[in-house]
Amino acid sequence: MEFTKLTEIELPAAFDAHVHLRDGEMSQLVTPTIRQGGVNQVYVMNSSSGVLDYETFYPVFEEMEKQNMVLNLHGEVPSTPAGTHVSSTKDTKTGAITILNAEPAFLPTFISLHKRFPNLRIILEHCSTAAALDAVRSCGPSVSGTITAHHLSLIIDDWAGDPFCFCKPVAKTPEDRDALLRAVVQSGGKFYLGTDSAPHPRGKKRGEDKVAAGVFTQPYALGYVLDALETGVKRGVVKESEVTKEVLEGFFGAWGRKFYQVEDTRGGKVVLRKGGEKVVDVLKKEGGGDVEVVPFRKGEMTWAVEWK
Repeated sequence: MEFTKLTEIELPAAFDAHVHLRDGEMSQLVTPTIRQGGVNQVYVMNSSSGVLDYETFYPVFEEMEKQNMVLNLHGEVPSTPAGTHVSSTKDTKTGAITILNAEPAFLPTFISLHKRFPNLRIILEHCSTAAALDAVRSCGPSVSGTITAHHLSLIIDDWAGDPFCFCKPVAKTPEDRDALLRAVVQSGGKFYLGTDSAPHPRGKKRGEDKVAAGVFTQPYALGYVLDALETGVKRGVVKESEVTKEVLEGFFGAWGRKFYQVEDTRGGKVVLRKGGEKVVDVLKKEGGGDVEVVPFRKGEMTWAVEWK
């Protein structure tokens, strides 16, 4: 398969291991975009607050390990308060924590949890750094990681001036982005798609208050990944021979389902056609509604999805 010369490809329906659907009118608006995006199975994240003291939860983790449950980790630590005096941002043990090093600062905790509970199935969600990828690789088969569609193309400069590219964990350096691209095609199943598609009302992304963190990718996520891989091939980051149908089927669905130990009970195939769809400027309810969401890469062309 010569990936960059493809005009269309048929794949099994995808599995998205990390989705946000919200509540109320927002949920009604974005839930149908799961199928629109070629996905027939998702895991919806619903946590509303973070954890600082993991030792408190050791008894819970121990029982989760016994029950063969999955621990999903948003792998970041809170930023250091702005008024705190620090001498360095390089040492994550004693220096300042910011959104740029919050993920690397969490990795010792992540490794420690795996060592303490080696059979607990752990997912490091939305990996955004080469260091996070290395940490997941260093763990046993009970550990895996998800990669989003948008982190495969974004870097710091993209979100610094565009609120619709701002998410947490933030996109990092070009080197981190390229490491993520290589992980998609080289991991052999250690990493798989978890879009972390996070819709926010347009006013929350561009308003007077703090910008809401989240990138909405759900309707076009598979196309975004294919576009990023093609760019990666052209830049020499990924070898064209590495982008096989087996890899795409694995990253888009088979590897995530295998880790979660779930079957594709719905089945179905989708055909993706290159450049066949334009990303809408705004997603809104037909006939009007109070909620409007701006998708990632609005107005650009990407792969169209058609169900068979």
